[in-house]
Amino acid sequence: MEKRLRDTGSATTTEVRPRIKRRRLHHLLRRLIDIYSPSGKEEEILDYLHSTLKRHGLPVTQQAVDSHRYNLLVIPPEQEPRLLLVGHVDTVVAYDLEHFAHSEAGGAMAGLGAADMKGGCAAMIEAFLALWESGIRRLPVALALVVGEEEDGDGARRLIKELHVPWALIGEPTNLAPCLSHHGYLELQIVTRGKRMHASLANRGLHPVEAMLQVLLKVSQYVRDVRSNIVYNIRELESSPAGFAVPERCEAWLDFHVPPSAPLGDITLDIEEIIAAEQQGNPSFDGVFRFVTIHAGYSLPEKGLIVESLKRTFAQRSLPWQPQPFPSHSDANLLWAAGIKPILLGCGELEKAHSPEESVSLSQVELAAEIYLDLMLALSGVCPAGECPRGL
Repeated sequence: MEKRLRDTGSATTTEVRPRIKRRRLHHLLRRLIDIYSPSGKEEEILDYLHSTLKRHGLPVTQQAVDSHRYNLLVIPPEQEPRLLLVGHVDTVVAYDLEHFAHSEAGGAMAGLGAADMKGGCAAMIEAFLALWESGIRRLPVALALVVGEEEDGDGARRLIKELHVPWALIGEPTNLAPCLSHHGYLELQIVTRGKRMHASLANRGLHPVEAMLQVLLKVSQYVRDVRSNIVYNIRELESSPAGFAVPERCEAWLDFHVPPSAPLGDITLDIEEIIAAEQQGNPSFDGVFRFVTIHAGYSLPEKGLIVESLKRTFAQRSLPWQPQPFPSHSDANLLWAAGIKPILLGCGELEKAHSPEESVSLSQVELAAEIYLDLMLALSGVCPAGECPRGL
């Protein structure tokens, strides 16, 4: 019979480290990938995860986000959580509805959401299951599986209204590199207007598409010449359907990912001045614009209980401790604004996310689960990070 950690209430004795069950972990990841869960349509994957967590005896609750969607929370009793493990269960819209499900080859699992971030969710859930099955119930760690991250972050916004913890660990795809800093994010909408007329008369009035292209070129030049450390993306560009005619309207959505220390105020004012100058100096420009989202970046120092525990785990497992900034937008921006200190650490590569080639290494998913387990053991007081005997 396998020996296990025993929680005796006031003291816990260590015999054999809780085990990550690889087959269960792989099965869970397959099921998560095979359930299509784009933002706003997460009901099926939520039902599956709720029944799975309930079946294993975890204290799971539903936190309503809207009339049909909810976050899943696992908050062990008796102790206030000091750390919140966060994973989002939604994905971007499938690029091919015929081929979004999982496939396996060469030690990797491919499929929509494999890296971003169903691999991270599966690893976090498996770590919780391993501890729970070992009888460890007094954990100062909670688990939150949220919705809507790929759109407006409504799951995270609902989460922080009711639950506040000092630290969070988010399983975004970082290739298992710890991210103690995070880029800021700006989202800009521009709308240009014109008058509908026959296409053969296009040069006789305001042309919204031409006006849009001119302002986009000037914004692009500003980023290239003045703010070369910004990642700038024209996410959407479309005009109203016109047929053989000048369209009445053109709309663009722009993303700006900026380094943690970048002056967001200066950048937003610079861009506003560029567009305002176009409005005043170009008689063919009729448009409006607004910054829909402004999220500040941040940098955490390499100190504190959570960081030190992670560093010991990395050292014990002979993993390089090389913190880096997370270069994208995520729920971490919202948690940081709410006074929570987020660290991002997860399996998979960001470069593969949102692409037809999205995949994650199964060995890295397993290692992520082990790291999460190490950290939870350390915070539970069972044993210091990296010093538990391993029963693997």
